[in-house]
Amino acid sequence: MKVNKFFIGGGLILAAVVYLIASSTQASAEYFMTVDELKADGASAVGKSLRLSGAVIGDTIQYDAETLNLTFEVAHVSGDNNEIEAQGGLAEVLYQAVNDPSRQRVSVVYVGPKPDLLRGEAQAIMTGKIGADGIFHADELLLKCPTRYEEAVPEQAATN
Repeated sequence: MKVNKFFIGGGLILAAVVYLIASSTQASAEYFMTVDELKADGASAVGKSLRLSGAVIGDTIQYDAETLNLTFEVAHVSGDNNEIEAQGGLAEVLYQAVNDPSRQRVSVVYVGPKPDLLRGEAQAIMTGKIGADGIFHADELLLKCPTRYEEAVPEQAATN
């Protein structure tokens, strides 16, 4: 009889631990999406925690230093590394995305200091939520600017 109580008690504790792990993982889960995928999901993506990637459209960047309010638009860039390499590399893909007016775009709002790498043709990887108004409200902003580093690579390779 005592053995059954231990098994039942252990089973309940194990079930509680599994439930807590599952619920905390779901609450903090982020979905990685491209601009096209976000647009295709429409209203079903509103309010979900997302990680969005796109090419920064340089002439849309606006920054208010007093309020730290930063707005810009990003254009669709494929999330498939093999496809990016097949199209000539990240720098070429970002250039094409920014200069193609038919690409889907998303407006982004970020509150914080303006990153030094924020410029046209940079790849923005943002974490945040899309509002019902279609604006992506970024909590975190990471930028990659491949053209900044491409010029330095041949010199470094030549010295090795």
